[in-house]
Amino acid sequence: MSSDDAQQGEAGGEDQGRTVRVVLVDDHRMFRTGVQAEIGRTEQTRVEVVGEAADVDQAITVITATRPEVVLLDVHLPGGGGVEVLRRSATMMADPERPVRFLALSVSDAAEDVIGVIRGGARGYVTKTITGTDLVDAIFRVADGDAVFSPRLAGFVLDAFASSDAPPVDEDMDRLTQREREVLRLIARGYAYKEIAKQLFISVKTVESHVSAVLRKLQLSNRHELTRWAAARRLV
Repeated sequence: MSSDDAQQGEAGGEDQGRTVRVVLVDDHRMFRTGVQAEIGRTEQTRVEVVGEAADVDQAITVITATRPEVVLLDVHLPGGGGVEVLRRSATMMADPERPVRFLALSVSDAAEDVIGVIRGGARGYVTKTITGTDLVDAIFRVADGDAVFSPRLAGFVLDAFASSDAPPVDEDMDRLTQREREVLRLIARGYAYKEIAKQLFISVKTVESHVSAVLRKLQLSNRHELTRWAAARRLV
């Protein structure tokens, strides 16, 4: 996102006197810092960043304490992913007086990630290539109750929810956290544990723990069975 773009962000709020309170949820501190720098200059953008969180438990604590109007939510988080944050925030989302609304902001443009968080209750999904101006605009629109999607991602949602032949929910996949799904796909594609650890910015031991959890939840014995399982669902 461009800093120059963010300076124009006040156009994102029709009411120049209005400020939207936002919480940033992302497990990469440098990304949170960058977003804060882009959108957090309240006098210009009319966005006030009132809290940050790096995992699911932190997110619930901060959201409960601050009750923001909008949460910028990464899909892949330690502790269960963005879907778990949404699940645990259901009461706050449903509050008729002060609803907390969620806008997914992720590097992922995978259809299953988009559909997963929208099913969970998010009001929109944009990728991290979005400009500062467009992100501010999206925040105001979500705060007003609109649905906002990056153009390419809107098709995933239309296909999933408007089509009569949309694929059913995969109960086996639903047992897995977002991070476990990431590890599953990389294992199925032949990545070594060290390569997965490097790509996901986690330790090899954490990768091993995720693989063990995936095998247990899916009732599989080894990575070869896991690869066949993923291939059968076209996840590779």
